[in-house]
Amino acid sequence: MTVIRTLDKDKMDVAEGSYAVAHAVKVCRPNVISAYPITPQTHIVEDLSQFMADGEISNCEYINVESEFSALSALVGSAAAGARCYSATTSQGLELMHEVLFNVSGMRLPVVMTIANRAVSAPINIWNDHQDSISQRDTGWIQMYAEDLQEISDMTAQAYKVAEDKDVMMPAMTCMDGFILSHVYEPVVLLEQDLVDEYLPAYEPEYSLDPKNPLTFGAFADPTAYTEFRYLQQKAMDNALPKIEEAANEFYEIFGRYYGGLIDEYETDDADIILMAMGSLVGTIRDVVDKLRAKGVKVGLLKVRTFRPFPAEAIKNVIKDAKVVVALDKNISLGLNEGSLFTETKASLYNTKVDVPIVGRMIGHGGRDIPVKTIEDIVEEAKGIISSGINTESKYADLKEELL
Repeated sequence: MTVIRTLDKDKMDVAEGSYAVAHAVKVCRPNVISAYPITPQTHIVEDLSQFMADGEISNCEYINVESEFSALSALVGSAAAGARCYSATTSQGLELMHEVLFNVSGMRLPVVMTIANRAVSAPINIWNDHQDSISQRDTGWIQMYAEDLQEISDMTAQAYKVAEDKDVMMPAMTCMDGFILSHVYEPVVLLEQDLVDEYLPAYEPEYSLDPKNPLTFGAFADPTAYTEFRYLQQKAMDNALPKIEEAANEFYEIFGRYYGGLIDEYETDDADIILMAMGSLVGTIRDVVDKLRAKGVKVGLLKVRTFRPFPAEAIKNVIKDAKVVVALDKNISLGLNEGSLFTETKASLYNTKVDVPIVGRMIGHGGRDIPVKTIEDIVEEAKGIISSGINTESKYADLKEELL
């Protein structure tokens, strides 16, 4: 199934991306919100604060804190007590949460947090790339990446649905490109309360802190038991793979909109060249695919919507018949000179019968613009790989050598 958006124009509003997210959080009926403002996430928590002041979110506490570390720490206790919890952050704020991210995941607390993706300092840069969330990929959080405002809004409800599933019980990051999506205004159908209530039932944790029934969360685990905790977290991630697909399908049945579950495809059936990407870059690539298809170039797009758990099987099934695959990354693993989508896709093909050349191109770091011409040049280079083989496996696609 490809992207399906049956949008009722009578229901559409022109809204800022941050407002669409805040509204989605509101109709998911959170019990506790705790966040610390940081650009470009600030508008989300400002809108939520206004909703609270106006009495539009019932049965909810908004906790003011002094840092991102405190924001997520407050949610550890709240979620353990059985509350549906929400936060939002970006960049250095997310990195400051690093220690607590492990605690939330290890205690199996289904917190949902929006990441307005932003570059990480130094040098200081407030614009978009994916270095912040990708740097947290091993903390045990589900990671989903949205292409546009409608998707990040709808993804919020889907994230709660998956995270709170009793076979999963893991926290989830819903990632939107900072400024590109968080600050843009475009027509969007804001989630309807009655439909969300039908889609997302009230959170009823199997276990919670209660003085009448004392339990321990995050207890000491010596070497005789620690490994089993990590094993069960991985099993939960494995369980999340089909749950993410189910959540997307059920959302389509109720709301009439579908963006893929783990992945989505565009013009891949007969594609010789497949471009892979996450986030808002997908929209630009989709336009390039249309333009080049009109000229007879057999190019397609593989949108990776879920990065954690990594959808290795779904990706392999799409790219197995291509002649070359190019993974585009807005992040770099320093010391490896590769973006993570490239590294993990390449690794997932090892020891399999799928033998497709794959290269990585890093692009758009620190908010650098990604014009159509850059994508077209990447496709042109991919044609050369088909005929002559791989010359450079991974590199920056938009490096300004004159500045070096």
